[in-house]
Amino acid sequence: MKIGLLLIGLFFVFSKGVSSEITQFTSISSSCGRLVISDNKRFIVHEDGTPFFFFADTAWQLFHRLTREEIEYYFQNRASKGFTVIQAVILPELDGLQTPNRYGALPLINSNPETPNEAWFDWIDEVVAMAQEYGLYMALVPTWGDKVDKKWGVGPEIFSVENACEYGKFLGKRYKDMPNIIWMNGGDRSAEGKNYEIWDALARGIKSEDKHHLMTFHPQGERSSSEWFHQSDWCDFNICQTSHSHTDYAIYERLLVKDYRLKPVKPCIDAEPRYEDIPVGFKPENGWFDDTDVRQSLYWSLFSGGFGYTYGSNSVWQFYEEGRKPMCDARRSWQEALDLPGSFAIKHASTLLGSFDYLSRVPDQSLIVSANSNNREKVVATRGDGYALVYIPTGKETIVSLEKMNTTKKIRLSWFQPVTGIKTAIKITKAKGNYVAKPATHGKGNDWILVIEEIR
Repeated sequence: MKIGLLLIGLFFVFSKGVSSEITQFTSISSSCGRLVISDNKRFIVHEDGTPFFFFADTAWQLFHRLTREEIEYYFQNRASKGFTVIQAVILPELDGLQTPNRYGALPLINSNPETPNEAWFDWIDEVVAMAQEYGLYMALVPTWGDKVDKKWGVGPEIFSVENACEYGKFLGKRYKDMPNIIWMNGGDRSAEGKNYEIWDALARGIKSEDKHHLMTFHPQGERSSSEWFHQSDWCDFNICQTSHSHTDYAIYERLLVKDYRLKPVKPCIDAEPRYEDIPVGFKPENGWFDDTDVRQSLYWSLFSGGFGYTYGSNSVWQFYEEGRKPMCDARRSWQEALDLPGSFAIKHASTLLGSFDYLSRVPDQSLIVSANSNNREKVVATRGDGYALVYIPTGKETIVSLEKMNTTKKIRLSWFQPVTGIKTAIKITKAKGNYVAKPATHGKGNDWILVIEEIR
């Protein structure tokens, strides 16, 4: 069933031990206003202060490869799982300038950014409107990076500083009044050398016409937008791409944690982590990332300061199906991949974080007392007004400081299982000393979250 245009939002509850305070997350509602950066500069909110929880899916080839019926099926699936944002590319990666979409349209006339094809952009308009009906925002990537810097892509390189600015003005003018737009400049590339001026011109072209929608920059793997654009007035929040090779926490220390500490403060997020069902390091002999890896990157991101998270499935981003060339060793159809187990983790994370005061949340590793130097099973903690959450990715025994709650009131301890979303009470106690957290199971795939909440 479609979600109405004025859908106010999603309320989340726990199956056990529910907190009495439930945060309301909204989708696209005129009553809450447009998306802006929160007063503390750490989150995205609506103009009235209502938190917006950025839970995105990676759908780079959406406009290029699907019919309207398939897109509706896809949107329905993602909305039902708690996703709020869809990341898609206007000038797509996989021969997006020469291979038409399912309705025979190409994006540009003669591959010229200054002569956009009206049929293609009518299609973009239609899909953005469809997303709005499902309560979804579109994080629009104006062009994939191979059109700026070919490197490993198909290309061709078609942008200069001048036509990038004009193309940006065209996009900004066309979409400035659409309520469900977030601009994601970039496209898996650096902004080094000549690239910097082109990406900057594209951004400024958009912003010259569209002064209301938020904008960021999508970098290449193992890099962050902050390297080039942290000081840029058009870059409202930072994106890092931890990418598809790393299996331990070190990449988060190098990218996300670093971004969180930058001045001036800007919201930060991992918008391209390890995809579910992609080979580790792009090599099948290394094994494949699965739902355990998804949950690990999800909570490592969120608890380390990320204001949200982007999920990705190897078959879904490219909308792979029989008859198409599989990229990155895709091995199942996108329809089957829609329900891979990692995608369900999004709703469980929404349930957890939606039960507490979202905008007060900060990372806090001082909660963890026991040794925590093994980056492959790194325990990560976050806390907010009246609560703390400790993610234990492999179920190892962990000593946690209760005194960090800094309250004279009693606290409730519970276990939350990220794989099921089930919350189970442990006990009620005083916020004194340390607690030895002993999850019921341990080892890979046995991740747990210790929930500490003040009883008010």
